[in-house]
Amino acid sequence: MFVLIKRLLFAGLLVASSPVFAASAADLQKQVADAERAFAHTMAVRDHAAFKSFLSPDAVFFSRAAVLHGAKEVSAGWKRFYEGSEAPFSWRPDQVEVLASGDLALSTGPVFDAHGKPIGRFNSIWRREPQGQWRIVFDKGDPPCECSSH
Repeated sequence: MFVLIKRLLFAGLLVASSPVFAASAADLQKQVADAERAFAHTMAVRDHAAFKSFLSPDAVFFSRAAVLHGAKEVSAGWKRFYEGSEAPFSWRPDQVEVLASGDLALSTGPVFDAHGKPIGRFNSIWRREPQGQWRIVFDKGDPPCECSSH
């Protein structure tokens, strides 16, 4: 009986010390927002290699022309945005939500053209990898809403 109790206590300590359980919902939201800002920074500094590091191997990115499947295809499809000395667009998160499990998150926010004019919104789904790094699994942009408020 003592061995069983000892094992249960040890298992409880492992769970309590895991990154997911150690971080509050606010901490996880901040991690994802920081990851999104760092991801956007890759565009600003023209660093395509850094862009690739944020992609899950099985990432899916939606574009007007096609759906890109896998990190290799997404990376190749986005390479053109990293050519040239100036970024063609930028983005920043304005809302982040994380599942209670701490392993999936949504980030969304405005997209701006090269002159800072809002041109759309992005929606990204992030997955927390076993090592604790957040990587993008889905990404889709939409034009700005021309919605009337009621």
